[in-house]
This record gives sequence, C-alpha cells and structure tokens, in this order.
Amino acid sequence: MRMRLSALTAAFLALPLGAAPAEQAESGEPIDIGSRLELFVDHYLIDRLDGARLVMGRPRPAGTVLKADRPWEGPFNFAYQVIHDGDVFRMFYRGWSAGGSVALCYAESRDGVRWEKPSLGLLEVDGSRENNMVAVFDETGRHPVHYLFPFVDARPGVPDAERVKAIRVILQSKEPFLMHVYLYGSKDWFRWRRLREEPIIATGIRNAFDASNYVFWSQTEGLYVCYFRYMVDGPTGSSRAGLRSIQRATSRDLIHWSEPKGMTYSDTGTLAPSDHLYNNNTEPYFRAPHLYVGLAARFMRGRRVVTDAQLGRMQVASQGGHDYYEDCSDGVLLTTRPGTTRFDRTFVEALVRPGPGPENWVSRTNYPLRGVVQTGPAEMSFFVMRHYAQPSWHIERLTLRLDGFGSVRAPYQGGEMLTRPLVFSGDSLVINYATSAAGSLRVEVQDMEGRPVPGFSLADCREIIGDEIERPVTWEGQPDLGQLSGKPVRLRFVMKDADLYSMRFR
Repeated sequence: MRMRLSALTAAFLALPLGAAPAEQAESGEPIDIGSRLELFVDHYLIDRLDGARLVMGRPRPAGTVLKADRPWEGPFNFAYQVIHDGDVFRMFYRGWSAGGSVALCYAESRDGVRWEKPSLGLLEVDGSRENNMVAVFDETGRHPVHYLFPFVDARPGVPDAERVKAIRVILQSKEPFLMHVYLYGSKDWFRWRRLREEPIIATGIRNAFDASNYVFWSQTEGLYVCYFRYMVDGPTGSSRAGLRSIQRATSRDLIHWSEPKGMTYSDTGTLAPSDHLYNNNTEPYFRAPHLYVGLAARFMRGRRVVTDAQLGRMQVASQGGHDYYEDCSDGVLLTTRPGTTRFDRTFVEALVRPGPGPENWVSRTNYPLRGVVQTGPAEMSFFVMRHYAQPSWHIERLTLRLDGFGSVRAPYQGGEMLTRPLVFSGDSLVINYATSAAGSLRVEVQDMEGRPVPGFSLADCREIIGDEIERPVTWEGQPDLGQLSGKPVRLRFVMKDADLYSMRFR
C-alpha cells in the first residue's frame, strides 16, 4: 500500500510498544496472564496434550432474524455487521434490488434475538420516507463499493459526540482496481459527515478493501487496527498468486497509518491461505479484548455444487457477467493476538457449513457478519447471510456457548492438558467447563520443574462435575491461591468426558 507518511509520522509510528502476547509465549518465558480471561481456541497457553485435544465449537441455528421484504431490497443484499451499543443492537446491511439503486439499510434489536427495521424518515423513495435506509448510493451498473462501515471509537478520551465513526471505501479506478478510504462521523448513527476531505488511506494494492473492512480501537495495543482484504501477487503459476487474503495496518490517530503487512497463516506459513478469504470480520472478543477473533468468509472459486436440474427450480440472479451458481462458500474461524501478523487457523474446518438445500450452495452465501454479541447468560450469537442472489435472501442467527469458539476436550477414557509456565494475579481460579454425568475435571498447580505445589496437588483438588460458565476450582485445606500470585506456575488439567472452554484468575 502506498501510504502518505512523512518522516515525522514514520518516527511517531515507530515508537516502541510492549511485547506482543504471542511473542511472549514463543520466547519460553512465563506468560503473564494477570487476571485476563483466556479462551482455548489455539495453543497459546498449551504446552502438552495427552489424550485430550482442541476441538472447535459447533454453532446451533437459532432462526431467521431478517428477510428481504422491502421494495428497495433484493437478491443482491449483503449484510455487514452487528454492533452492541449500550442497550441497542444495531445491524447495517446493503439493500440492492436487481437493476436498482444501492442503499445502506439499518435494523435494530433490544436483545439481539428479535429484530425490526425502523422507519428512519431520512430518504424519500417513490414519494415516501417510510423506510429504513440510511444512505443511497446510485451504483447501477457499477461495482458497489461506496459503502460506510460504522464502528464505535472506543479510544479513551474520545468525546461522546465523536464516538460514532465509519470508514467509507470509494472506488477510484477499475483498471487497475484501486480504492481510497475516507473517514466519516455521526452523532446518531444515521446522519453522516466526512471528517476529512482527503482519504486517510490511498492504496496501490490490487483489490485492497474490496469487501467488508473495519477499524477498531485496541485497548491492548493502544492503537487503531485495521484488517483488510487484498489480492496476493506472486510468481506466475504460483498456487497462491491471485488469492484473496488479509493485511494489517495500525494508526494512533486514524489519519496516519503504518505500512500494511500481509498476514501469515499457521496452517500454511505463507502470506495467503489455501483458499480465498473474502471477508475477515476481525475484532477483539468482547469478553477478552486481548484476543482478536475473525469470522471469515471462505470463497471456493469455480467449485460448483448446484446441478442444472436444481438451478432450474431456483431463482439465482446474475449480475455484471457473474453467475453466482458457479462457486460456493462457507465460514471459517480465525484468531490472532495483538501486535502479530499471523492468523492462527487452529481449526481449518468450516465453522459455518452451507447446510441442506441447494440455495445455500451458491457463491457469496453463508458469509458471517462482523459482530459476536452476548444474547443470554450462557449464550453468544453471530449472524450469517443465506441464499445470496435469490429472492429468499435472509440473515440467520447462530449461537455458541459463551467463550465456546473452541475447547480442550477429553474423552471418556480421560486426558490431560499441561499449560506453559504462566504468572497470574488473584487468589482464585475460575473455569468455564462442561462434563457428562460420568465425567470430571481436576486441576493441579505445579512449579516450574513440574512438581505439585504442596496443598495444590491433584489429590488435593475437589472433583468438578457439572456445566457452568464460572466455577471456582478449590483444593482441600487451601482457602485461596493468593500465596502463588505473581509466581511462575504451570496448571495440569486432568479430565474425563469433559470440555474446558476458558479460564481466568481473579
């Protein structure tokens, strides 16, 4: 990316930050987790697994929350994100009927489960202002990339009147395919104004920002972070040349951005995954902001599943020479740690499968929206587009256990996990776990040499059976762990027919 950096700006961006969490883990030094919530979605804390393994959570369908049922909506709708803003859940999506104008549309919910399309009264369509449109982009016959991607500016000290912002991606040229990114602000989420006339990012990278791309403030890094889509260049004939992948850039002020770096992937070790990643939807996990979670859309170009017979019974629209039944897609889970340029693809299998019915086996469907939100005491939800390029387009809610992107699982025969050396603060260990009626879980605290700490051995630990989001671990004769706070230790989990989702000290 060609960034407009002065020498002063470059020096400003080069100021040293603390060691990234992933770098701390790879150094072999004890990992200082303080009282952070740690999820088991990667091998960050894991030194050894014996009989146990990491498994990915399986989302459960929770019903349709939004359908294309308005005149300004149509088969080419595309949902962007869900934002939990105080006591309101806000959803932004594209409404685009075949041959019509493109609109940024809005829906909201009080619980993340039941959604409505409020009449905003902002724009007049066919003589009426009774609609949920925030803005209209007259994109008939053009590539629809002139869209707003709102976000909450959570940087400390930002006035309430300036907390609602957005980036807007505007197409500059088709040959080559280049974008500019502009910064916008709003006081109410609906009326937007450009905050700077000049673009904050002017790219020279092919297909950069050609998808849903977002910015967030990282409290861990003390920086604004952007993960965006681009097209990987490479030698002619290279297996990964031309693949859609992800780059990362950071900023201290939303105006001056670092030179972007291509993300590598733990399963390939390269700048591109094995398959196209269309959108990445990366953001801090709301219960553990030091962990970034991406709900990425995996695009399988040229992998046709729908037969001619099935196509004859479907209503798949074509656009701009694209036949959307020639490809298929699903959703995958990515995780990364602050300050790193590597995505962990601990689970390369699909998080979101297309499911039954040919309608979900077309291109650009099953794409997750950005935004994981809590919708119950033990439940979190995310949202997925279904039936792209069809009149039956809709958004489905999927649920997971709280913290349940993945877990350490032990079978009935039993298994163990030993953590890397770590340092904590607090006087108790709390776990998110589930066992069967016959299952169990115990924890042993060890010193750096692997010896049980007196009073905190496996034999001292009270057996844990049940299914709880927060369960304190206790040891016979020991009221708390405070005496070990700040000292390097290891944790040995011995499990039977059980899952461990997360843990924290407090």
